Amino acid sequence: MIELFKEFTFESAHQLAANVVPGHPYANIHGHSFRVEVFLRGEVNPDTGWVMDFADVERILDPIQKELDHTYLNTIEGLEQPTLENITRWIWERVIDDLPGIHRVVVRRGTCGQGCVYFEDKEIPF
Repeated sequence: MIELFKEFTFESAHQLAANVVPGHPYANIHGHSFRVEVFLRGEVNPDTGWVMDFADVERILDPIQKELDHTYLNTIEGLEQPTLENITRWIWERVIDDLPGIHRVVVRRGTCGQGCVYFEDKEIPF
């Protein structure tokens, strides 16, 4: 079994006013630099020598990156409450049907030292 991954980044703003009490700093519009990692698992195809062609992975992920980059996340359908948890699951739901062997999605806010992992396996993914 091989696990491979593809990363992409995006810069976005959001507001979490619905989640917090008045006066909480997250109630204000603020932005983050996000790093996304999408992990795939599978066996190496003996004819191609790879689990999946990275060109295909990029073709699937590029529209997602473009939709998220330099936006106000609250205005994207499905991200009206753009917590780290919801962003991670939102990405998963957009790739699950197109990326065979998807194992997990990781979204990080590196400058905050925060991240979230989404997976649907019953066992721990790492």
